[in-house]
Amino acid sequence: MADAMEQLYQQVILDHARTRQGEGELAEYGGESFQINPTCGDQVTLRVRLDAAGEIIEALGWTGQGCSISQASLSVMHELVSGGTVVRAGELGEHFRELMAARGRELEPSRLEALEDASAFTGVARYPARIKCALLGWMALRDALAQAQARA
Repeated sequence: MADAMEQLYQQVILDHARTRQGEGELAEYGGESFQINPTCGDQVTLRVRLDAAGEIIEALGWTGQGCSISQASLSVMHELVSGGTVVRAGELGEHFRELMAARGRELEPSRLEALEDASAFTGVARYPARIKCALLGWMALRDALAQAQARA
């Protein structure tokens, strides 16, 4: 059973790495963040546009290069947070950081369920060198959201 789940998780990551959601430059935005993983060279530029109140993520776009883990993580994150609230994006970011800190152990079911496809990164957290790759986009999102909210 564990092997079947690992294969499913790997397939989710490979699918998102091949068919990336949200990849592309966003022309109008309120916050932008460039992040690089110095250990492997993965990098991303992420832009976000909020509604006038600074509460809803109206649009999110990113460009980047790197391993399938970093690119898939960005794609999954885009699906999870686009159109949602800034508060919810922050909660999901915390859940994802907690998942990476768990070193391969699953989170409590409600948090794992909230992460949807991002729960596929459970196995990635077993490899410390890959954790930074998976977190790269989430760090960029947190930074870009803070900038966009300051301007809203």
